[in-house]
Amino acid sequence: MDFQVVVLAGGESKNLAPLVSKEIPKPLMPVANRPVLSYVLELLEANNLKDLIVVVKGKDAALQVGGWISGAYVDRLHVEVAAVPEETGTADALRAVAHHLTTKDILIVSGDLVSDVSPGVVAATHRRLGAVVTALFCNTPVSGPSDTGSSVKDKGRKPPRVNIVGLDQTRQYLLHVAAGAEVDKDIKIQKSLLRHKGQMEIRADLMDAHMYAIQRKILQEVLDKKEMFHSIKHDVFPYLVRTQLKSEVLDHEEPRNGLNGEAYSPNKLDPRIAILNNKTHKCCAYIANKSKYCSRLNSVQAFCDINRDVVGEAGHLSGYSFSAQNNIVHSSAELGSKTTVGPHCMLDGGSKLGDKCSVKRSVIGRHCRIGSNVKIVNSVVMNHVTVEDGCFIQGSVICNNVQIQERVVLKDCQVGEGYILTSGSEYKSESLSKR
Repeated sequence: MDFQVVVLAGGESKNLAPLVSKEIPKPLMPVANRPVLSYVLELLEANNLKDLIVVVKGKDAALQVGGWISGAYVDRLHVEVAAVPEETGTADALRAVAHHLTTKDILIVSGDLVSDVSPGVVAATHRRLGAVVTALFCNTPVSGPSDTGSSVKDKGRKPPRVNIVGLDQTRQYLLHVAAGAEVDKDIKIQKSLLRHKGQMEIRADLMDAHMYAIQRKILQEVLDKKEMFHSIKHDVFPYLVRTQLKSEVLDHEEPRNGLNGEAYSPNKLDPRIAILNNKTHKCCAYIANKSKYCSRLNSVQAFCDINRDVVGEAGHLSGYSFSAQNNIVHSSAELGSKTTVGPHCMLDGGSKLGDKCSVKRSVIGRHCRIGSNVKIVNSVVMNHVTVEDGCFIQGSVICNNVQIQERVVLKDCQVGEGYILTSGSEYKSESLSKR
């Protein structure tokens, strides 16, 4: 397919503290013990989209990600890794690599997307409908474990904001989008759009998957002329949706005063006003089937959910073979007497569990040392972690090289890299790190 692809991979993330670090930037965070970025790269490869620009926030993170890609995907993908400053917005990141973009259409994909929805179908829909932009929408994932254990969401955090999406009767044309703070406002629908399409279906159950097929020239015009736009989702994409009919461009986007400060009149145009669109354009949506998996690793809760899903109901995404017990236990892992690893679990290579341990709906990384009488429920344990005898871990994330001494109780916690928890301590709904 003649699409260039820009993967916006991120770097360090405040939403994922203390799980991300200089050693593990966001693109390399483990999902079923694979970097999250690998899920997007292999999805693109499977759709013959192999000409990629991966944008990473931070020079050090970009070097790490570039080194990993060059080793894992040598002779498979043509990837250029570009570094941008940490605080760069997604629209600014596109400005930074715009000079590398040459094809008629480009595909913008978030590097934290874990999905089995075909990018090729989104691109084909974009071309078939002659759209300026086509966005992928999926059903909003349900957070939290489906059976045993607790979850990060029990900490009293506010639920994620919904998207308000307006569609025409065919559910192909996108007539309205609102996200984030805009959802709290009254919804204002343009009468001209309603007259143009007849009816509008309002949906609040769809997630913007951050996959956009977009005409390069139009994108470049928006980025050049709208320097105040810093976000694709919150600025560029809604702007294109709002300005689908040329009459809306001035009504909604341009100053309300004329040359000398007089009231604006549509019949008396300010020559300094640049009209971006001089003709009607189409904004479209591809809505994935409910049977498809689609989630973004953009919070601690999402990290837990996706890890659980990829070794569970969405196990086909993991790339691993499951055992007769419906779990993934590496051949080099060692299990003590009367130790059980339940279904929808993963135990990676070189890890060792003592006697009478119980692991349920959890992912355990490489070279972990876990003592006897340890219970791990609905948790993610990364690499080189030591857990001594008698510990209980539930609904928690344990980062690399953490040491947990005997009889520690952890419920709904996140433990940053290299942290030491002393014997007999108990923690609930806490974030623990050296910083």
